[in-house]
Amino acid sequence: MAVRHRLVHASPDAVWAVLADGSRYADWVVGTSRSRPVRGQWPHLDAAIRYEVRLGPVQLVNETVVRHCEEGVRLELEAHAGVLGTARIAIELRPWGELCLVIVDEHPLQGAGGRLHNVGFEAFIQLRHRAMLARLAQLCESAAHDEKPPVVAAVPGADGAGHA
Repeated sequence: MAVRHRLVHASPDAVWAVLADGSRYADWVVGTSRSRPVRGQWPHLDAAIRYEVRLGPVQLVNETVVRHCEEGVRLELEAHAGVLGTARIAIELRPWGELCLVIVDEHPLQGAGGRLHNVGFEAFIQLRHRAMLARLAQLCESAAHDEKPPVVAAVPGADGAGHA
């Protein structure tokens, strides 16, 4: 099983906002070029998004289905990858002070991915998760940074009550 985590410098709510937007799936999932909701209301149970994977001139269209959702806490997905089969991807959000610890756990369920699963495949998934979590963190942290009000430093005497 490929399990990886990352501390994101944003609140769990900010991270969940990105995960809960099915149209942003391609923004943080490595290898996807476009995504769009196709069934249900993402990220509710059995909702699905369709996404594209481009490999040079070849374009593959795949689908991911929500299998479990605890709003703001946990999202479990089943990714369908054509001949490669399916995989379970669980994303857990844990408050870590004011930050969010994101834990991703992925393993193959059916098809060639499950039959061919080995140490090399596991290493590839780890590298993919590292990049995926970096993208997710960048999206969440930049959104959290944009929402913060500017900090105004107090300057002695700036309120007109200082000495002349």
